[in-house]
Amino acid sequence: MKVKLGLLYGGKSAEHKVSLQTALAVIKALDHSKYDIHPIYITEEGEWIRGSQLTGPVDDVKKLILKEAGTPMSPVSLNAELFPAQKANQDETIDVVFPLLHGPNGEDGTVQGLLELVNIPYVGNGVLASSAGMDKVIMKNIFGQAGLLQAKYVSYIRSEWKKKPEEAYSKVEEEIGYPCFVKPANLGSSVGISKATNRESLEKAFEEAFVFDRKIIIEEAIIGREIEIGVLGNDDPSCSVVGEIVPKKDFYDYKAKYEDGDTALIIPADITDEEYEAVKTEAIKAFKALDCSGLVRADFFLTKEGKVIINEVNTMPGFTPFSMFPLLWQEAGVSYPELIEKLVELAIERHTEKQTIKYTI
Repeated sequence: MKVKLGLLYGGKSAEHKVSLQTALAVIKALDHSKYDIHPIYITEEGEWIRGSQLTGPVDDVKKLILKEAGTPMSPVSLNAELFPAQKANQDETIDVVFPLLHGPNGEDGTVQGLLELVNIPYVGNGVLASSAGMDKVIMKNIFGQAGLLQAKYVSYIRSEWKKKPEEAYSKVEEEIGYPCFVKPANLGSSVGISKATNRESLEKAFEEAFVFDRKIIIEEAIIGREIEIGVLGNDDPSCSVVGEIVPKKDFYDYKAKYEDGDTALIIPADITDEEYEAVKTEAIKAFKALDCSGLVRADFFLTKEGKVIINEVNTMPGFTPFSMFPLLWQEAGVSYPELIEKLVELAIERHTEKQTIKYTI
C-alpha cells in the first residue's frame, strides 16, 4: 500500500526559492510507485495552496508554483481539504507530511506546531528543536550549557541597537574584534550575513542583517577548516562521513550554495580517525542538547590545533544538487531515495511513540 506523502514547500521566508529547489530535488528522487505525492505550496504571502496529486517527477521548478494551478486551502483542516471526497473516511488521510521549508515560518517550529495540533506525522525536528535551532542566539546558549566549544558571540535586537548604536559597535570591537561575522539570528542559507573587518563594514553589516531579522548575532571569525557532518535518527542517532567546504570566495555565501556552486565540497574530508570521532561525538551531543529528531547537519570548524568548534546545526538542511547533507550520506552508503525513505520511517516511528503519551489524569 502506497504512503500518502504531503510535500510542504515554499513558505513566507527569504529562503522561499531555496525551498522550491529542495522540493524539486525531492520529487525527482521519490519512488512514485511507493508514494502518492500531494504537493502543498505556501506562497511568499503565506497562503496555502494544494495541487493535484503528482503522477510522476516534475522537471521544472516553475511548475511547483501553484498560484494559478492549485486550490487555496486552510492549513488547520489539512486532511479534509486534501481528500474532500473521502473526508468522512478516517483511513483516507495523509500519512506523513514532509516540510521542505527553510527559514522562518517553516523551519522554526511554527509549522511543526501546527502539524502537532492536527496530529499528523511529519519528517524532521519537532517544535522545540526547530525553534531553538532556528534562533542562533538561543542555539548557542544551549550549546554553551551542554559544554560544546564555540566561537565568542554577542547579540542585539533592533531597538537596542537603534537607541545606542555606537555602544553596540564598541562592544563588538572590545569583546569580539575584527574580523567578525554579522548574521540575522533567525535565518539560514547565509542570507544577510556579512564579514566585517573595520568599523565602516561593521556598521553596514548591522544594517544588512537587521533587514532580515529583529535580532542579530555577531561572532568572532575562527581560523580553521569548515567541516560538516550529517546526523540521522531519533533517540539513537547515527552520523555520516565528514565533508569539508572550501569556498573560493571569502566565505560560503548564498550564491555559492544555491546558484553558481562556486565552492569545493570535499567528501569525505581528509581528517584522521581521531578527528572524525571527535566531530561525531560533538555532533551527537549537539543533536541531543536540542532534543532533535529525524535529521540535522552539524557544522564545525577544525583548527590546526585539532580543536572541534561547533558553528551551528541546520534542522532542515537543503536537498538541492549542491547540498552537502545528502552527499554526505551518499558517501556513507545511503542513496538519496533511501535517505528520504528513512526520514519518512523515522517520522512515523516518532509519531507512533508519541501516541503512547497519556494527556489526561
